[in-house]
Amino acid sequence: MNKIYSLLTMALLVMSIAPVLAVSTGGDLTPDINTEDFAPMVWACDHRCVVDDATEPGRVSDDGQFLVERLGNYAFEGEQIKWTVLVMDKNGAEKIKDVFATVGDVQGSNPEGIEVNCQRSTRTGIMDSCNARIDEEKITQFDSNTMAYYECTLTVETPESMYGEFWTTVEAVDMDELSGTMDENEYWFLNPIIALNIDGELAFENVRPGTSSYSDTILVGNDADSSSGVILDMFISGTDFYDSSSSGAMCPTTNQLSLDAFRYFATQGAYSTRMDGRSDAEGYVPIEYGVGFNDPNPFYNNNEIMQVAKSGPYYMANTISPGAEMALTFRLNLPEPCNGDFDTGKISFWGEAI
Repeated sequence: MNKIYSLLTMALLVMSIAPVLAVSTGGDLTPDINTEDFAPMVWACDHRCVVDDATEPGRVSDDGQFLVERLGNYAFEGEQIKWTVLVMDKNGAEKIKDVFATVGDVQGSNPEGIEVNCQRSTRTGIMDSCNARIDEEKITQFDSNTMAYYECTLTVETPESMYGEFWTTVEAVDMDELSGTMDENEYWFLNPIIALNIDGELAFENVRPGTSSYSDTILVGNDADSSSGVILDMFISGTDFYDSSSSGAMCPTTNQLSLDAFRYFATQGAYSTRMDGRSDAEGYVPIEYGVGFNDPNPFYNNNEIMQVAKSGPYYMANTISPGAEMALTFRLNLPEPCNGDFDTGKISFWGEAI
């Protein structure tokens, strides 16, 4: 019995240490990952501004300064429009191929209307003025891997290449030719024609020396391009007058009629020169000397047609929009004695776009 038991025990031990053969199996999946081709997003930030040029400084602004007097969307050769924009591309900031300002007949994407390339800046952080959002998500953290700021400066060219009404905006294009534009498209009249319309004649017939004579009322209007919105600040100047014939003129002591003999009365809307501090009791204002605009002396605060309703540096009654007119009546106080027909000399009107 003990022997048999021992043999059985050994057999069981041998069976317990014998290897057990197993079969294994497995499989693979190759994922299909399609990365979104993210179109660049462009946000206008900071202060968009218009900058004056060096050709003809205005009443307030000078070369390179913020053009504070420009109230309408019109600009002239040499003036500049500047934007700061934030561009984002989730495929990577280095994938942004180009950022540029466009000028064209339609708003939005306009790759055919590229006028100037924008310069990448070192600015970082998210400015509140950008209001950077992707749908309902507000972007609050700047990521240099996907974002960059650009400075864009569009300089108005000559009327030969830029005349009329145009849409302007800033556009970004990536290497897949996907593009985005800032929402704030602008509509500009570039290099509008500015002109004055003078309706009427300034004539004084058979004026008796020592008396006052009044002209017919003339109209001086803003004849700029009708849709340009160009506002003109109005000025007047004059010279002395002479008799072009050999008549032995004398008025009162020499052959010259002084500009001081002339005054004018002007009206526009609710205002007239009766409200002008330079006027006499009748509401008539003297005329200052000048042979050209700001020549020989600056016209500002001196040669305005109406110094009424001042707001900031400007007299609101002295500005006129396209199609608007001022009415002027002239008075001649002819000296005594006076002899001669004074037909040489001039009274000039000037309008400066503001």
